[in-house]
Amino acid sequence: MATEKPDTLHGRILDEFSRKIVDGTWPPGYLLPKETELAAQYGVSRMTMNKVLTRLASDGFVIRRKRSGTVVAQPRAESAVLAINNIGEEVAALGRRYKWALLSSENRAGHAQDRRLLSLNEDEAQDNSLFLQGLHYSNDEPFCLETRVINTQMVPDALTVNFQHDVPGSWLLNTMPWTRARHHVRAINVSGRDATLLELPVGAACLEVLRRTQIDAHWVTCARLLYPGEAHQLIAEFDGKIGV
Repeated sequence: MATEKPDTLHGRILDEFSRKIVDGTWPPGYLLPKETELAAQYGVSRMTMNKVLTRLASDGFVIRRKRSGTVVAQPRAESAVLAINNIGEEVAALGRRYKWALLSSENRAGHAQDRRLLSLNEDEAQDNSLFLQGLHYSNDEPFCLETRVINTQMVPDALTVNFQHDVPGSWLLNTMPWTRARHHVRAINVSGRDATLLELPVGAACLEVLRRTQIDAHWVTCARLLYPGEAHQLIAEFDGKIGV
């Protein structure tokens, strides 16, 4: 972490807080006192303390949520850029409890908004397709918001699956081998219902992964995975023999 120079009061507080997190004095999940209480304790203005906490959050050391306050962040989940990962296994790898909650399931034709959100081609999902949305949880906190459409012409069995129990991505990985996949990754600022579901303030940074899998020329599923930015990062490894 690139802290401020500790010769200022703000810098000394930032340095002290970061050391407490790094050395485990404040372990992952530790709830910090309220901003006003910390400001009074250290004899600074609330604006100064807000600046300290905002910097810690931007560096990934703490998570600031409307309802639960400021907590020390868990180690970030890592996903390979080109891998198709099981989100439940990502959460388990962090030593946390995993839970899936289905929010909606609709068998219908797609529309313009679906095409924009999921990067569907104009001729896709024109007939009845299965649209799903749900939340992946880590220790009862939102970890990833998933919005997905499944091509029921290619995967008719999906219409009989209880996706309240079976996680769509895991079920597809186990039952539908794919021959081609594409990921589109970008950073976005969350808004509207997405922010509410992820329990984030409007404008918070999120990582959006658009995933498309195919069998030969036929699409199987398109999914949008939205992660709170402070809780997730992507990794990639490159062979040194590959040209730049």
